[in-house]
Amino acid sequence: MSHRLNEKELTEFLLTETIDEINKLIQFIHPTDILVAIRQYDGDKINLFQKLSPNVIADIIDDAEDEEKYDLLSIHSPIMQKKIIHEMSSDELVDLLEAVSEDEAKSIMIKMNKEDVDEVNTLLTYPPDSAGGIMATEFISVRENMTIGETLNYLQKEATEAETSYYIYVIDENDLIKGVISLKDLVLSNFDVKIADIMNSNAMSVPVDMDQEEVGHIFEKYGFLTMPVVNEDMHILGIITADDIMGILSDEHTEDLYRLAGLKEDEKVTGSLKSSICSRLPWLFVNLITAILAASTVSFFEGTIQKVVALAVFMPIVAGMGGNAGTQTLTIIIRSIALGEIDAKNSRKILLKEFGVGLCTGVAVGIAVALLGYFWEENIVFGIVIGLSMLLNMMAATIAGFAVPVVLKKINIDPALASAVFVTTVTDVLGFFFFLGLATLFLPYLI
Repeated sequence: MSHRLNEKELTEFLLTETIDEINKLIQFIHPTDILVAIRQYDGDKINLFQKLSPNVIADIIDDAEDEEKYDLLSIHSPIMQKKIIHEMSSDELVDLLEAVSEDEAKSIMIKMNKEDVDEVNTLLTYPPDSAGGIMATEFISVRENMTIGETLNYLQKEATEAETSYYIYVIDENDLIKGVISLKDLVLSNFDVKIADIMNSNAMSVPVDMDQEEVGHIFEKYGFLTMPVVNEDMHILGIITADDIMGILSDEHTEDLYRLAGLKEDEKVTGSLKSSICSRLPWLFVNLITAILAASTVSFFEGTIQKVVALAVFMPIVAGMGGNAGTQTLTIIIRSIALGEIDAKNSRKILLKEFGVGLCTGVAVGIAVALLGYFWEENIVFGIVIGLSMLLNMMAATIAGFAVPVVLKKINIDPALASAVFVTTVTDVLGFFFFLGLATLFLPYLI
């Protein structure tokens, strides 16, 4: 195929070309592109599937969102469904089963052979967000006493069933993982060489109960294409591939971003009005409560504000700048927690660094706003009051931006979910308290 087909051309291609022509060119078309065309097609979607092979349809379903996987499968005949399911790897089947209702899951498992059912049932026993929950059981392993020639002959028979054949894992007579060998090393070695002589015995693996996000960080750090999953005895149970991890990391990053804004991670721009309201309204009420708390702080200083009206003009500046400083620190700390970059050894150093950032930026912004306050009111004490308030609030903001997510993490509350509310409350309440409290203290010099 000489060029990438656009959506309209791809739809026309799938509808009008012969099966032979489609089978000849389908290798040049990514399943995701077909999925997009299917989503946008207004007619009966089965028309776009009729000339596709079961393995291609399986790839399309795997690329689909969880809520549409079963719909794409169920439009086919029971016989075709069975063929499609047979082409899906164990981790793809688990993703599908976890996305459907109990009755739909039963209807799928009826169409699976006994071997697939046993594998899937085993995978379903692991937490879905663990290494065991995302691994595939289709991998290639060879004995360390095999020769290169024997291994290549073995690969010709088994590689088609494997999730990936970039790396071949080496096991001993007790099925314990001993090393790893790349496809490149196999091709470049003589046929009579033993696997044990050229394998890399330092094969990194992940425990079956490791959180999927931690697995993702290992992939990011080392750039692996696959990693074996092992139990506590170092028996290899399955493998995790880079394409699966890319999707997981994307979902984790989206989840953190949504939670920072007080949204549910499953809310979509194309979702219903009701789901969006249900997602956003609870956190808006939480923010309302914190706003009332800040307003209550202001109410204690009504007398001061009545005597110096200019204070009302500068109050939002103090609170707003503190909020910005807190959000900057909060974003960095939450991201660092997610990447595992903060631990007991370096937390003190990071706190001191963030305190230093708050002090330096507070001094710089405090001087600027102090000059603004002085020229605004032509009163040097007013400038000192607002400048000092800004300094104190920005220091408090950076400390809160560090401390809040760290404390929440220690008590097993997702920092991304609740940190923003607490940090905003701190910067608003303390900002108003510092500014109006100092103004009350120096009131005789401001009137």
